[in-house]
Amino acid sequence: MAVMAKAIFLLPSMFCDLEAVPALNLGELDLTTNEFILDEVDIHIQANLEDDLVKEALKTGVDLRQYSKQVESELQRIEQASIKDYIKESQNIASLHNQITACDSILERMEGMLSGFQSDLSSISSEIQTLQQQSVSMNVRLKNRQAVRSQLSQLVDELVVPSTMISVILESPVTEQEFLEQLHELNNKINFAKELSFRETLACSDIQDIVDRLKIKAVTKIREFILQKIYSFRKPMTNYQIPQNTLLKYRFFYQFLLANERQVAKEIRDEYVGTMSKIYYSYFKSYSGRLMKVQYEEVADKDDLMAPAGFFSKPSLKSRNTIFTLGQRGAVLSPAELEGPILIPHTAQRGDCRYPYETLFRSQHYALLDNGCREFLFISDFFMVAGNSALDLFNCIMGKTLSMFLKSMSTYVSDCYDSIAIFLCIHIILRFKAITAKRNIPALDNESVNSGPSYFGHIAHSEQFFTYLVD
Repeated sequence: MAVMAKAIFLLPSMFCDLEAVPALNLGELDLTTNEFILDEVDIHIQANLEDDLVKEALKTGVDLRQYSKQVESELQRIEQASIKDYIKESQNIASLHNQITACDSILERMEGMLSGFQSDLSSISSEIQTLQQQSVSMNVRLKNRQAVRSQLSQLVDELVVPSTMISVILESPVTEQEFLEQLHELNNKINFAKELSFRETLACSDIQDIVDRLKIKAVTKIREFILQKIYSFRKPMTNYQIPQNTLLKYRFFYQFLLANERQVAKEIRDEYVGTMSKIYYSYFKSYSGRLMKVQYEEVADKDDLMAPAGFFSKPSLKSRNTIFTLGQRGAVLSPAELEGPILIPHTAQRGDCRYPYETLFRSQHYALLDNGCREFLFISDFFMVAGNSALDLFNCIMGKTLSMFLKSMSTYVSDCYDSIAIFLCIHIILRFKAITAKRNIPALDNESVNSGPSYFGHIAHSEQFFTYLVD
């Protein structure tokens, strides 16, 4: 209704406006024509006539001017009422305006806060990325430090010389277990210091002086201890196997000397070789001499041979049965007798016991076998030698004694007419060779080594034995 009234009200005004507009003479600048204005008006009229309210008003025959005034007065009334309503609600409107303004301010602050949050989040993201990079870098550094930790730890441990080591090396006796343990530690530090010196490490100079002093002190104490044990071998009636066993307990002493002071190690080895060579030579020379005193007084001579010199000579019949009969003499080759205890000369003399030569030979050479095997094992273990070096050292110790045995054997065989004794001695030597092979001792049977024939091999293959049997 209001739209219809407004349309009716506008129609006469439109016509009045058209009549009141003065004509403008724009000349060549006039781009409009009367036909264009009329066409435009026709379009507006036609649009208003097509309105539903205008159509309804035209159909009812209402006076448009009167109706237009009525509508205008109604609009004014409505406008006044609306103004009153606005005035009446002015406080609410003002309050609403204030609230809107406050909300706008709050929203503005929130926008600022959110912008700040966004900026903070951006900075936090960059910080997280930086922290991640730092974490990766720290992880790499940690792995690198762990990789060198063991080496640095070993370096620091080896560079430190504890006070306990110093006091033990300087004050404790060499026979104490604590001294041996600290000596091992000192040897490790000496080797480590040598390795650092080869690398030209500056930290080596910090411990080199004190390590050298401890080494000199340890070498001095070890030298005195070992030489005292070697000198104890020279005492009469001394069982030298006891100090040998003591030296084996402290075999690391010689190893320490060999690694750090070769001149002292050579001095100790030469002293041991000289001492033991004299001991073995003296012992076996005395033992062999006293052993020969309990041999049978009646032995075969050249007259007791089956074919003595001179074809028409009359053979002697003295002890012919015992000379050419084996009897019980072969028992010396039995395992129980072959490896039985050696004869004690003074005990046999007190009991007025006499023995054939092969029994004395067995006792003499079994003592040589037993002592030789023990000595070879000792020098191999204590002096840390093997192969030809061990054989050379053994020959330096036992060479003089073995030469004495060979000379004594040669002297006896050259004037011996007891073929059975010679035959049994050969078998004894062959059995002893098998024993040395079983014990894996090449010192007395080293034919496989290019250092010369063995002692037992020399006797077993001696031409004097076989020449005697053939003759």
